[in-house]
Amino acid sequence: MTEPALLELLHGQGAHADPLACVEDLPAEIAGNQLPNFPYSIYQQLAHMNYWMDYELRRIRGQRPKYPDHAAESWPNEPTPAGEAQWRETLNRFSNLIEQYTTLAKSPPDELSRQIEPAHEADVQNTSTLSAILWQMAAHNSYHTGQIVLMRRVQGAWPPKGGGDTW
Repeated sequence: MTEPALLELLHGQGAHADPLACVEDLPAEIAGNQLPNFPYSIYQQLAHMNYWMDYELRRIRGQRPKYPDHAAESWPNEPTPAGEAQWRETLNRFSNLIEQYTTLAKSPPDELSRQIEPAHEADVQNTSTLSAILWQMAAHNSYHTGQIVLMRRVQGAWPPKGGGDTW
């Protein structure tokens, strides 16, 4: 796949919904709604995506972020943000992180093939070029964006103002 395809995934094209458009019009009340039989709220999904995008950006910068001991550490405990301000902060962080990934995806080929130092034993087992990490995060975001779309549909809050398939 080409890097333009990566950019399309980061911003949603074709079968992939735009991750930012899927959340930017939601009020905190809907984002924090804990749906029956769903393990996480939309707010928790987005905060989880922020957690891993931030983690990988720190790795890319040569830092050695602590890998969580348990998956639960990458999810907020509370399903509801502490008000509209915290929700907007989470949204702004998400938008900023997507833009940072977009900038990295536009890097020259030699930078995209740069090896990223592992920060944890689990990282050693995976391909860790900059390009591989960007693709992995785009796939991770696509997975959780799909969950957010389903949660919006269940709540009767689909499509978003930015548009989205309804068929």
